[in-house]
Amino acid sequence: MDKNDIIRKILQLKKEKDAVIVAHNYQVDDVQEIADMVGDSFALSKYCSSVDSQVIVFCGVHFMAESAKILSPHKTVLLPEADAGCPMADMVTAEALREEKRKYPNAAVVCYINSTAEVKAESDICCTSSNALKIVEAIDKKDIIFVPDQNLGSYIAKAVPDKNIILWKGFCVTHHRVKVSDVQKIKELHPDALLLIHPECRPELVDMADFVGSTKQIIDFAYKSEAEKFIIGTEMGVLYKLKKDNPDKMFYLMSPGLLCPNMKKTSLRSIYEALDKMQNKIELDEDIRLKAKKALDRMLEIG
Repeated sequence: MDKNDIIRKILQLKKEKDAVIVAHNYQVDDVQEIADMVGDSFALSKYCSSVDSQVIVFCGVHFMAESAKILSPHKTVLLPEADAGCPMADMVTAEALREEKRKYPNAAVVCYINSTAEVKAESDICCTSSNALKIVEAIDKKDIIFVPDQNLGSYIAKAVPDKNIILWKGFCVTHHRVKVSDVQKIKELHPDALLLIHPECRPELVDMADFVGSTKQIIDFAYKSEAEKFIIGTEMGVLYKLKKDNPDKMFYLMSPGLLCPNMKKTSLRSIYEALDKMQNKIELDEDIRLKAKKALDRMLEIG
């Protein structure tokens, strides 16, 4: 089958199976193009819970599909690529977090949404890169265990100096690998471009930014800005929407290393096969799902 045949079959299967296809901003262009909605992980999960479709094809990584299942337990959630994981999410386990909680019995646990359902279940509240600052400010405890992203945690700690942020030693491999020298090189090539950086990057890079924000916040900032040139400091998949929404503006990737191999696994063929065979279903223990949902619900109440 060629590309057009696969797209035609996917659209046919969508109708037959009562399915909706959602894609993260970091997915390849072809996948974003066919999706019913493109966005960040939590926006997609909320969207999935609001639509009537009974089958969700989640084009992203495992923790994202889990979040959709947590919020939509009676729907079938398919992950086209079963082994599309997240190294950062794997850097914290429920058992290790329980041990950390024993060390700091009076601390609240704030869990970045980029984590497993089991870790969410051990947390008091979840956060996204968009609302992490608001969530931390709203917590009435001084001590906060922040898992698993040390870079996002460091960014929040600087912004909220009256809190004691206990950082976990986790990080996004893709964002963390970029160095100051990489940014200096691209800034020399494009000195008049604004530098927009995701807080999953190292703190020394974040300090160099003209704007710091989540994927969605970067997209929104570039769209509203009167500037014409931007250096983008997050995974390269976001360039598709940035260029599509802003055809008269120029976008440069901060570093060629900003590519997530797991996000690039999903293809039109794997979407087709997931729908055709109804394979790679996300299943969760109900006790864990309910505990994880509490952490997500608390986030929704505040953030």
